[in-house]
Parts: sequence; C-alpha cells; structure tokens
Amino acid sequence: MIKYIYFIITLFFIMGCSFKVPQNQWQQKSTNAFNSYRKNFLSANDAIAQSDLKRAIKHAKQSADLTQLARVYLGKCALNISVGMQDSCQDYLAISDLVKSEELNAYYLFITDSIVEENDIDKLPSYYQEYIRNLKDFKYKEVDRDILEMPRVTSTLLCAVLSKEYIDVKTRKRVIKLASFYGYKKVVLFWLNEQKRFTKSKKEKDFINKKILILQ
Repeated sequence: MIKYIYFIITLFFIMGCSFKVPQNQWQQKSTNAFNSYRKNFLSANDAIAQSDLKRAIKHAKQSADLTQLARVYLGKCALNISVGMQDSCQDYLAISDLVKSEELNAYYLFITDSIVEENDIDKLPSYYQEYIRNLKDFKYKEVDRDILEMPRVTSTLLCAVLSKEYIDVKTRKRVIKLASFYGYKKVVLFWLNEQKRFTKSKKEKDFINKKILILQ
C-alpha cells in the first residue's frame, strides 16, 4: 500500500514537471519565428519569410514589455540594410520611447550609421566596437579583417554593407563565397552587383551579369 501511494505521488510529480509551461513562452516563440524569418529572408524565400515575421511580431505583442518587439523591428531593419535595402528603422522608432534600452538604441545608431558619441560605441557588443572604431579612424585594412572575423555570419554581412565603399575586392569575393555557402541568395545577388560596380573589365562584367541572370 505504501509503495502504491509513493508511486502515485511520484507520478503526479512527474506529470507536474512535464506540463509546466515556461513563463516567457511568448518570447521564445517570437525569437524562434524571427530566426526562421532571418534565414528565409536572406535565402529569398520571401513569402515564407513574411509569414515568419508576422508570427515573430504577433508573439512579441503578447507582453506589455516591448523590448522583444523592439528587437524584432531592429532585426528586420538590420537585415534589410545587410542586403543593400534602404531602411531608416521607422518601426523601431515608433516604439523606441516605450523601450528603455541604451543597448538597443546604440545598435539602432550603429546600423543607421549615426553613431557620433564614444559612449554609444561602448554599449555595442565588443566585436562591433573594434570594427566601428577602425572604420571611423579610416583603418580599412583592419576593417576588412574585422568583417571577416565576426562571430556571426549576419554580423559579417551587416558590417560589409556598412563599409561597402571601403572594403577591398578580396573581401567582397569572400563575402560572396560565405553567402553562397549558406544559400543566402538575396545577399549573393547584392554583392554580385557590387562586384560588377567596382570592376572595370568588360569581360568580368559580362561574366557577372550572366551569373545574376541565372540566379534571378
């Protein structure tokens, strides 16, 4: 009888643990949806990407704390910029006064090329700090190095675009190779056009145009 009671108590304990719902489940769902959006957006799976983005926003709007929503909006803006699209992050700006985060504001200034204060640079992740300081000091060889040593592919793509007028031809080619490895078609097309813009060889331009035509 005692063993039976112990079994029942144990069973209820296990069931209780199994069905416990995380308090921030909405945030996890929003993050997962945005991660899917990022991959599909860069891969030019536009219809699926838009569905992912809507889910990310929907889940982020389940809380009065708008920090996650601000992250989604800034992430969307950064991705647009990383493929050469013009974006002033208006969605983020519309709610920025409701989100008290110096880090997010510093990131907004960073991706829109608006950082002027050293204090704002200090609020960025360390790998961005070195990059932005080298860029401001016109140390373009170091900028090329920083771009290729970023810990995340998306950071490499973003920084490459932010300094696209200054990076060398080898860096452009390596960014294309990296984007091709991950199947980020939208990125590949942008950088092929950049490569064409900087080459003077008609033969190479014709070669690049042929690639672009096939990929489109």
